[in-house]
Amino acid sequence: MEGLNDNQTRITEFLLAAISPTWQSQATLFAVFLLVYAATLIGNTLIILTVGSDPRLRTPMYFLLGNLSFLDLCYSTITAPKMLMDFLATKRSISFDGCMTQLFFLHFVGAAEMFLLTVMAYDRYVAICKPLHYPSIMNRTLCSWLVAASWTGGFIHSTVQTILTMRLPFCGPDKVDNFFCDVPPVIKLACTDTYVIELLMVSNSGLISTSCFIILVISYATILVRIRSPEGRRKALNVCASHLTVVTLFFGPCIFIYARPFSTFSVDKLVSLLYNIITPMLNPLIYTLRNKDVKSAMAKLRSKEVTSDRKLSM
Repeated sequence: MEGLNDNQTRITEFLLAAISPTWQSQATLFAVFLLVYAATLIGNTLIILTVGSDPRLRTPMYFLLGNLSFLDLCYSTITAPKMLMDFLATKRSISFDGCMTQLFFLHFVGAAEMFLLTVMAYDRYVAICKPLHYPSIMNRTLCSWLVAASWTGGFIHSTVQTILTMRLPFCGPDKVDNFFCDVPPVIKLACTDTYVIELLMVSNSGLISTSCFIILVISYATILVRIRSPEGRRKALNVCASHLTVVTLFFGPCIFIYARPFSTFSVDKLVSLLYNIITPMLNPLIYTLRNKDVKSAMAKLRSKEVTSDRKLSM
């Protein structure tokens, strides 16, 4: 890896790309994505509060769901506020340190969510295929350790990605071909050959996303194979449908972005929008629309709030 020459100066900021070229469309997109981000905050916060307040939902599945909602909350917050500000700015810039910080937390939370979704698939496998042993296997202690392991795995993955990126020399150009800082568009700006680094990045991020997805597919296939009756398979699909939808929405774009060489495609920005902004908003809807327990608990929580408001107004 080459360092900076004497006549080269490390750049201090990056310029981020615009999602739309015209001011009118930027203003429209600001309003749209402000609503999307607000829905993300409200939906995921509601799930966290509901899971934490209802004794009926104090089970491993809902404990993991609450953690997933917290990760979605963090994940969208890493990029959405900056993106919203840039919609109204004439200069869409981010400092070098700010860019590296955003990149670190993006991969930290993103990888932790991948590992957590894999843990949730294991939880469903044990619940459906070993129902009698489920309480003893998926106890609260094991769930806590699995969540901690997901966060630790995300931290290690992100630390490696960030260190490899920060050690590259950046002397210009400074235009990141995306609306946030991520590894593929940032390392293309390095003033050195990044072929080996790209291979390391792809083998790291691509391997994690692809291997987790394969494990998820195998776990669900195993569930369906082990259940013989059509009625049992229908019930299993109904239980796992929401998780399968979330997995597809999250892993599909991630594999598309990270499990290939760092070449640029015209749809990259749209794919980034999908898994950074849209998917964290859809997850609460997917889980609540298909889950009677969560909907019932949310209705109960709402009725408590209405009752308390009436008491205060008296």
